[in-house]
Amino acid sequence: MKTYKIALLPGDGIGRDVTEAAKAVLEKAAARSGFSFAASSYPWSCDYYLEHGSMMPANGIETLSSFDAILLGAVGWPRKVPDSVSLHGLLLPIRKAFVQYANIRPHRLLPGVQGPLRSENFDILCIRENTEGEYSGAGGRVHQGTDSEVAVETSIFTRKGVERILRFGFEQARARRGKLASVTKSNAQRYSMVFWDEITQRLSAEYPDVEVTSYHIDAMAARMVMAPDSLDVVVASNLFGDILTDLGAAIQGGLGFAASANINPDRSAPSMFEPVHGSAPDIAHLGIANPIAAIWSGAMMLEHLGETAAAAKVMAAIEATTARGIGSVPGKDRTDAITSAVLSALD
Repeated sequence: MKTYKIALLPGDGIGRDVTEAAKAVLEKAAARSGFSFAASSYPWSCDYYLEHGSMMPANGIETLSSFDAILLGAVGWPRKVPDSVSLHGLLLPIRKAFVQYANIRPHRLLPGVQGPLRSENFDILCIRENTEGEYSGAGGRVHQGTDSEVAVETSIFTRKGVERILRFGFEQARARRGKLASVTKSNAQRYSMVFWDEITQRLSAEYPDVEVTSYHIDAMAARMVMAPDSLDVVVASNLFGDILTDLGAAIQGGLGFAASANINPDRSAPSMFEPVHGSAPDIAHLGIANPIAAIWSGAMMLEHLGETAAAAKVMAAIEATTARGIGSVPGKDRTDAITSAVLSALD
């Protein structure tokens, strides 16, 4: 029997609850499909930071490197640790160390879920560059606390980084409906974003079967609201992709359905899968967090591991659950009730 080594990082707040829910569903799906998981959990979180002075130990990356995949719950607790510390202390180092340059976020309405728009026929796959761009971390502050203080944040776009994420987007579009939307702000950012547009245009010649359209970020934000069914694959830089995917989550009914994957496409290091609803401190420990996004992220993990039949079973169980009205309305059902319904649907 094939056994996959999985690292669990429940993290903060509701991350612990939804990770436990996803783990239960994944283990049952694995048992029904003839493979298993060997899961190891690590308490790296804001609480860990307060106790140890770091979000993870010095050998954290080395520890994670031996796993087949990572399942993350949520990171952050602003009242305890600034987000700039928690994000740069755990999530971003993992993405960069393991070259998880493709952040994948699916946006579509699940059965029984009512989105805020009239359109129900959209199915958007957002591909976000995940390791450079606006989140490169290049910059600094000088003369702090004085009237002369200066803060500099430099976006870094490399030809290799831009080309590989665009090529990944083209391949995804080719496997779906053959439409790619590339998002920049090249009318205002005349160096980095013009650079991105030029690479998009050059690569498009290699994919004549893919219809390519370039949008400015503001126009794309409007299109996602006004005509989401016109979009297929959307590829954007780190910052623009981050913003658009939260908009996409709102269109699909809320952050409780926002699944994601941080992919290392050449599989030279583990990929990481996470719901992107955050730690939600206001509802932590209340047992009312929606675990659908975490379970959906787990299905994406199964897909990445090559267990496509098991991934399909988990997605079918999610859809059967929301179609019954369980987990389809934010705040209506408890975490354990939604989890139990998905587990039952697997039968």
